[in-house]
Amino acid sequence: MSRIGNMPITLPAGVEVKIGKDNKITVKGPNGTLEQYISKDIKVKSKDGVITVARPSDDKEHRSLHGLSRTLINNMIVGVSQGFEKKLEVNGVGYRATKQGNKLVMNLGYSHQVEVSEVDGIKIDVPDQNTIIVKGNDKQKVGQFAAEIREKRPPEPYKGKGIKYADEVIKRKEGKTGAKKK
Repeated sequence: MSRIGNMPITLPAGVEVKIGKDNKITVKGPNGTLEQYISKDIKVKSKDGVITVARPSDDKEHRSLHGLSRTLINNMIVGVSQGFEKKLEVNGVGYRATKQGNKLVMNLGYSHQVEVSEVDGIKIDVPDQNTIIVKGNDKQKVGQFAAEIREKRPPEPYKGKGIKYADEVIKRKEGKTGAKKK
């Protein structure tokens, strides 16, 4: 039995869920609207502010879709009610980030500045020159956009310079030890 799939989802105040044709789930809340298609085999029911997800059989495919479907619906509900955010840190001498209009402008040790524009549904915050916060209501889009920013200068293992997630731990390597002896 799927432990995650069997857990009911309670709806917070101000969030509406509609289950449409072909298992199209539409979630509306204070932070916007999200839509997702769930597999037709999975049964989604909404009753008295509680959503339950059930599977028709114990086939391997149905078992794997059961927990996935419940998690996708829960992430949509959390996204439209609270939202998601990823925090990035910029480390390195002369490395900094600023926000100009709807663009993120970063100095990352290249001969040019790196610019990243906000995408619809994603907001970028720069509270100080070494911190970038990516916010949005879709968990997958927030994670993907944060990964694309991190990709501009991934952290290197010798000095730890680059862009890393705030909770990421970089395994440091030892540098050269000196000249070889004969």
